[in-house]
Amino acid sequence: MHQTRSVPSDTLTNMPSQPKLSFKDAVAVVTGAAGGIGGAIALNLARRGCHLALSDLKAEPLAQTAAAARASGVQVSEHPFDIADPKAIAALPEAVQTRHGRVTLLFNCAGVALGGTFQQVTLEEFDWLFQINFWSIARMMKAFLPLLEREPEAQIVNISSIFGLVGPPGQSAYSASKFAVRGLSEVVRHELDLAGKHIGVTIVYPGGVRTGIAKNARLAAAMPKEEADRMDGRWEKLLRTPPESVAETIVVGVERREKRIVCAASARRVDLIQRLLPVGYWNLMRKQIQSKGKSNN
Repeated sequence: MHQTRSVPSDTLTNMPSQPKLSFKDAVAVVTGAAGGIGGAIALNLARRGCHLALSDLKAEPLAQTAAAARASGVQVSEHPFDIADPKAIAALPEAVQTRHGRVTLLFNCAGVALGGTFQQVTLEEFDWLFQINFWSIARMMKAFLPLLEREPEAQIVNISSIFGLVGPPGQSAYSASKFAVRGLSEVVRHELDLAGKHIGVTIVYPGGVRTGIAKNARLAAAMPKEEADRMDGRWEKLLRTPPESVAETIVVGVERREKRIVCAASARRVDLIQRLLPVGYWNLMRKQIQSKGKSNN
């Protein structure tokens, strides 16, 4: 008897309808490039012959990433500025065009974390995080779309999070911002497709990546000290995947013009749990997180 083999939904979503992107002599703008996922992506692209315009708030680590990228023989420009500054973003396209002449890829990797329940996080703290995690991406896309439209093929890559798939307690602002990135990215992708533009949009959902985001995360000022002490380091214990491994997955996926990339085994498990239990996923996730936390003590 002939058997049909089911195709995973992600496979259907990511079936390439366009030729692979070529990174050779392309120009990529990468935010959050001083380290973590952004820095690893920058170095991965450099090894593939892609020229780079790198930005980050931290000028010295950014310069180190740039120096390492130049060792691959590509042209690299450094643009240290605060990604929450609208005027700095507005000025960036002209600076990049002056240096590189074109832009074919936009990687929005900059992000911060803020722990706290919805009642604990103030509106001012919400706004601080959204300026970086959401508004910077919206502004970067607005700023660079005119340059990307000039290219025969271009790609926007927005980093969401495992918490853009699920909403765990204590991550009210962070999760809200990452869900917002997901929603905006999907809408822009559909609009560009309807307009016949040759610009793809990739959304990335990393999970459990060993970067400094948990170590450097802020906690809501209203959080009691005892609770802050318990939370401090709780998520960091789950961050095991090297950023270089995640960057490879992302770059290969972008080369194939995938619309949705779920990175690391932890994120793929969460994605599956959320699909199977769209309402009750947290009951299962909580047990797994508590179990891993105890095993790492």
